[in-house]
Amino acid sequence: MRIVFVHPNYHSGGAEIAGNWPPAWVAYLAGALKTAGFDDVHFIDAMTNNISNDSLHQQLAQLQPDVVGTTSITPSIYVAEEVLKIAQSVAPNALRILGGVHATFMYRQVLSEAPWIDVIVRGEGEEILTALMRAVQAGDWPENRHKIKGLAYIDGGEIMATPAAPTVKELDAITPDWSLLEWEKYIYVTLNRRVAIPSMARGCPFTCSFCSQWKFWRDYRVRDPKKVVDEIEDLVENHGVGFFILADEEPTINRRKFIEFCNELIARNLPDRVQWGINTRVTDIMRDKDLLGLYRKAGLVHVSLGTEAAAQLKLDQFNKETTVAQNKEAIRLLREADIFTEAQFIVGLDNETPETLEETYRMAWDWQPDLANWSMYTPWPFTPLFQELRDQVEVFDYSKYNFVTPIMKPKSMTRGALLEGVLKNYRRFYMKKALFHYPWRGTGYRRKYLLGCLKAFFRAGVQRQFYDLGKHGYFSMTSRDNLDFGFDMNRTIADAQMADWEASADRKRRAEERRAALRAQGKARAATRSAATEKETGVPVQ
Repeated sequence: MRIVFVHPNYHSGGAEIAGNWPPAWVAYLAGALKTAGFDDVHFIDAMTNNISNDSLHQQLAQLQPDVVGTTSITPSIYVAEEVLKIAQSVAPNALRILGGVHATFMYRQVLSEAPWIDVIVRGEGEEILTALMRAVQAGDWPENRHKIKGLAYIDGGEIMATPAAPTVKELDAITPDWSLLEWEKYIYVTLNRRVAIPSMARGCPFTCSFCSQWKFWRDYRVRDPKKVVDEIEDLVENHGVGFFILADEEPTINRRKFIEFCNELIARNLPDRVQWGINTRVTDIMRDKDLLGLYRKAGLVHVSLGTEAAAQLKLDQFNKETTVAQNKEAIRLLREADIFTEAQFIVGLDNETPETLEETYRMAWDWQPDLANWSMYTPWPFTPLFQELRDQVEVFDYSKYNFVTPIMKPKSMTRGALLEGVLKNYRRFYMKKALFHYPWRGTGYRRKYLLGCLKAFFRAGVQRQFYDLGKHGYFSMTSRDNLDFGFDMNRTIADAQMADWEASADRKRRAEERRAALRAQGKARAATRSAATEKETGVPVQ
């Protein structure tokens, strides 16, 4: 049985300006399938190779797959749907599979707009996909699809979903197959080195209201640090990787295992050959301030901090459980440990103003991270914050949900003015860094790294790729207030998805009503007992 994975060709002008990122999902799924005996697995990276629909049609025709699978984050969903539409025309008898975070939570929307998709894998794919392939191989598809957990599909015109599958408990049993990737294509521009994105853990114990990762992975699980280093050593020795970024939301949560991971890297002399970066929380940096030297010795050179906001009010709205003072202190500690810091700010909610944008700039300059990034608030339709703000969301064109396009319109600003304010922050911050910091602060590796970051920004600006500006008419004579972001306003929430949301909200409301009723009953019984006791004893109950 021939299985072909396709990474959809989607570009936004965001994170890709720093390089081409290897699609880790392919390696982990292919590894699980090959362990289960499915050896005929192929991969087409349409994004990295910028493959057109016509070329994809030709490549699929040459491969003649029995199964075509793709994945999608929210902004690439329409491209992913088109991949499977092409697969339908090339190999109509092939099973067409979609996975990923968007399809997991929005399967009713997806199947409503793309009924040619045979099945959606909901949640972590390794075990679900393996069970699905075994059913196909045994001839049990589609008759027994209802027996496989973690699927969604159309049956008799109705959208069906089987119960959620359990999360993968034995992460160390998964051996990713990184050989499917064209490693010469995945370059981290900052250092001009091959880059990988391995995973040490899955899940996150925090519930930030704008994020979906904690919902997707559900429970938090950590791999054996030695197994992770085995994987990294393989990437370095057999695929020429010189830089990696841990895919984890927060790899430092489990302090003991993160220390084991660092010590194992040092024991194998890997920091001499590969450096790395992470995303983490400021509270972990403060907790580990005495260990930052060890982390740097292990090759950790770049930490991206989810500072998210300069104002405490926004931090509380995001449910970040951090303070502005902690953000500043964490950046100072990292700078003293010679670890590059990147501060992440989320802007563009309904209460954004020119003054709040200016505040984030002043705060960023006061904190002095090496890098600063202003991301547009993107209302992922499956997050708690989206449900709170749903009435304010006007754009349901998910291709623009990419952190660089202003989906939300602030009450006191146009979307164009919001974009201009963000770009003004970038221009001021990096111009001052380029003139007064990067060339003069530090020597050797530090200077090389920072100038490499500046090169990536400059290249994206010259090519008009940064923030997708070349597609917005930004360089025309159009007023900033009248920029055309190309929203497809015909896109709406599918009736099936809306009905599901309303049913879920109704269940939540009824549950809250039941809890309130139980609390009231408990108080009433307590009051009755107190009255009876007072009557019997003559002593008032306090």
